[in-house]
Amino acid sequence: MTLQDAQQRVDEWIKTIGVRYFNELTNTAMLTEEVGEVARIMSRVYGEQSFKRPEDAASAKEDLADEMADVLFVLICLANQTGVDLEAALVKNLDKKTKRDKDRHQNNDKLKS
Repeated sequence: MTLQDAQQRVDEWIKTIGVRYFNELTNTAMLTEEVGEVARIMSRVYGEQSFKRPEDAASAKEDLADEMADVLFVLICLANQTGVDLEAALVKNLDKKTKRDKDRHQNNDKLKS
């Protein structure tokens, strides 16, 4: 699925099942909430925090994928609402990073292992 396909599928879902988009401010707050849920899992799986219950660790990777999908869904909603073509924006962003950072990371001693 391309990003354009994803934007179209989310738009169709919103209009048929979701009734309508939440307003942009509500979706921004929801995006922040979803990113926080990703951060919670990341800090426990890859960071130094522990799970409150050991059994929560078993489903953490599956939960992480679901939370990342939630982030992407809300981000796509915001892109649709604000007229952003995420595929074009990502291509442009990667080009910018390539030009800006073409030597930066290669010359970063902190990244050499």
